[in-house]
Amino acid sequence: MMMTEIMLSILRKACEAILEVYADESRFNTSFKSDDSPLTRADQRSHDIIIEALEKNFPGIPVISEESKEDPYSSRIHYDQFFLVDPLDGTKEFIKRNGEFTINIALMEKNKPIAGFVFVPVTGQAYMAERGSGAFRIGPDNEKNEMRSLPFYLMDPQLKVVASRSHRDEETDKIISKLNQAEIVSTGSSLKFLLIAEGKAHFYPRLAPTMEWDTAAAQCILEEAGGTVARYDTLLPLIYNKDSLLNPNFLAFGALLNPESLESLFY
Repeated sequence: MMMTEIMLSILRKACEAILEVYADESRFNTSFKSDDSPLTRADQRSHDIIIEALEKNFPGIPVISEESKEDPYSSRIHYDQFFLVDPLDGTKEFIKRNGEFTINIALMEKNKPIAGFVFVPVTGQAYMAERGSGAFRIGPDNEKNEMRSLPFYLMDPQLKVVASRSHRDEETDKIISKLNQAEIVSTGSSLKFLLIAEGKAHFYPRLAPTMEWDTAAAQCILEEAGGTVARYDTLLPLIYNKDSLLNPNFLAFGALLNPESLESLFY
């Protein structure tokens, strides 16, 4: 069975478990982790399903999940391939019941994502990419559509700029203000990357904390759709499996025709 089919099956099972909890607020069992981020019964059920399925279907490939005890860097540094998993990305959106949450699974090789799989439980849409094979959206009826990000120039008027619904800050607003009458589109979780991959938005500046499992799967999908995810400070690609799994600030964008213009945002 191809990896896409296996992953689709795993994601749909995790989705069922998440939606069972989502349907009944009394079952959320919300608690808070040491960093004050929320954790629900849905996060844990999705995690258990995904980990068990990955270990069964891909024995020998380690898994790093948001809800697992983190292996020390001294062990992780030797991983040639591994999975990076966020069993429920956008827990705050889940608790708000606005539907803007996803399941993220990335297959990593050394420090780069080589396959990305994102599932949106409330719509049943899957987004998938394998390095060099393009990016695709797969509907609940298994209809498959290729995705391409939009070509644009940085100072085109009314670019659609994606901003987090739960994490906005002054620095991000400053960048947006330098664009030409940008139109802000707010959404949660890795949906921000997917809007760009689908050609529904152009640009996503992120100057607030994210973790590697928040971005890896969606980064692969966006890159295969013709877009880019770059560090804000150096404009080099994001890399993974670092000593700290915290990401640097970054910019994500579609098929930007004048990437050299990004430096103008820094001044």
